[in-house]
Amino acid sequence: MQDTEIIELYWARSERAIPATSERYGSYCSAIAWNILHSREDAEECVNDTWLNAWNAMPPHRPSILSAFLGRLTRNLALDRCQRNTAEKRGGGEVPAILDELSECVSGSEDVEGSVERQEVLAAINAFLRQLPERNRQLFLCRYWYSDSVANIAERFGMKENAVSKSLGRTRAALREHLQKGGFEL
Repeated sequence: MQDTEIIELYWARSERAIPATSERYGSYCSAIAWNILHSREDAEECVNDTWLNAWNAMPPHRPSILSAFLGRLTRNLALDRCQRNTAEKRGGGEVPAILDELSECVSGSEDVEGSVERQEVLAAINAFLRQLPERNRQLFLCRYWYSDSVANIAERFGMKENAVSKSLGRTRAALREHLQKGGFEL
């Protein structure tokens, strides 16, 4: 079933929307949740919550790219669960390492001014990513969007882990410079 047909099922409030979404995007969303949580049970629960959130969001929201919409829901749910889990047991893991790596580029802020700045930072990051060579963009997204480990990225791209780490480091440094030139305080 095509994305437009799935979206129409949501808008018609058809119960077939969830199984159709699960069939088409279950593996995709599961991979995102697994990369962040590394727990089968938590990942499954996160994916089920994704379907519920999609059901509650459509209507009124009509996503233009269903995969990106579902991926973002899954990622946000998984990050929230990871934060709860690490707050409970203060364990290590990939997500704290990833967030630590990016902390040098982007700071967090929760006020209204920070929310406006966040949108501006996102636009600047998107512009930065568009100008990257394809391979560097793929490495960056695998690590910082899909939360893949450096080892998995190295294997997927036929690179050594050290080469992946260095490439990501150079990209983060370039992103930091790009944001600073854009007038963002880091």
